[in-house]
Amino acid sequence: MNSKLTLTIEQAIIKKAKRYAKGKGRSLSDIIENYLKAITNDSKSEIELTPIVKSLRGSFKAPEDFDYKKELTKGLIKKYL
Repeated sequence: MNSKLTLTIEQAIIKKAKRYAKGKGRSLSDIIENYLKAITNDSKSEIELTPIVKSLRGSFKAPEDFDYKKELTKGLIKKYL
């Protein structure tokens, strides 16, 4: 069942959000509803690891100064450029 919700938001933000929604071909209500579903979803805690994943857990120890984002960027550059 759908219900109305009244929010107080700055007018400039509303205009930008409506433009964004229109550009995505969605309604602003739909975007807000999906956002609220995402932040209130507890299904992440319901995911059970498979035995193989459990056995691999903790098998890799990265160096203290390992920069994941930097390494990922280098890998993506190598792959796509």
